[in-house]
This record gives sequence, structure tokens and C-alpha cells, in this order.
Amino acid sequence: DQPVAARAVSVSARAAAQAPAAGSGRRVLVTILVLDLVGSTELAAEVGDAAWRDLLARHYRRIRELLVTHEGTEVDTAGDGLLATFQTPVQAVRFAQNAIDADDALGLRTRVGVHTGEVESDEGAIRGIAVVVAARIGALAGAGEVFVSSTVRDLVAGSGLGFEDRGVRSLKGVPEPRQIYEVLRAPD
Repeated sequence: DQPVAARAVSVSARAAAQAPAAGSGRRVLVTILVLDLVGSTELAAEVGDAAWRDLLARHYRRIRELLVTHEGTEVDTAGDGLLATFQTPVQAVRFAQNAIDADDALGLRTRVGVHTGEVESDEGAIRGIAVVVAARIGALAGAGEVFVSSTVRDLVAGSGLGFEDRGVRSLKGVPEPRQIYEVLRAPD
């Protein structure tokens, strides 16, 4: 089983190679979120198949509750990952923070990448370079971290979210480097 980020990238690459002529798809602007569990293979081996299945069921039940709360849309899951869209980047970031907390309560370590861009939308699936960018940003994050593109940071100005600059990074398969930020937690 490929993680959802890898599937999102490979599906986008295949779709781009087989895409019909430009302008024939429905392009929409969305905020894309890629969530991945860190160290899941090791944990699954440690707890065993039945316990892992139960833990993942609890994880997805809580994640889907949070998607409803934050008005997100589940696009795909693979193994232990999630690809979702949101109408606004603030919704995606708040979801990501709550998902990390919910997974932490289950003993799971989660990382998240968020980017806003245009995607090709077709029967519930999304494709395009914006999906690849979100997946690659998520792969840079460590456990408990939410990484976002400069696009997201710029769009949420005035929201009260804070960021730490993580530098300009080359993203595999993406033509130009991108400025990456980590979302900071508000003090308790």
C-alpha cells in the first residue's frame, strides 16, 4: 500500500500524461491537505494486525468527525493517510492542528502539508501540480508539524495564525523551489 501522498503524486503524474487537451477539465481553486502518520509501519508491527486495524478505525472515525467540523471534504485515503480539500486555508490549518491533537491522544504521530491552488476536479477526484505541491510539503514536515506554502501563509493574513520560516525548498518533481512555513501553535 502506498501512502496517500505517494498515491496523490503518482495519480497526478499519470493523469497529467493522459490528460485531454487543455481547457477540457473543470478547474477549481481549493486548499489541499495531505495528512500522513509518521512511523506507522513500525507501530503496526509492534501492536499487531488486529490492534492496528482497530487503531486506524478510531483514527479515521475521529478524522472524519473533524472534517465535518472544519467543513473539509475527504478525497482519498490510503493505508494511514488522508487527502482532503477545504474552501479556505484557515479551515485546513485548524483541521490539521486538531487532527494532530486527536491522533496524539491515540498514540499516533501525524504530519500535515497544506497548499492552496487550482486543481482539475473530476467525479470527486482531484489532480494537478497543486496536489503534488501539497504532498511534497507534507513530506517535509516532522511528527506534530503542519507545513504550508507561502500561498497559504499569504492568504491567511489577519487570521491570528503564526508561522516560522522553513526556507526555500526544492520539491521533487516540482519545477521551481517553494517557500515553506511551519504553522506555530498559539500559546495555551
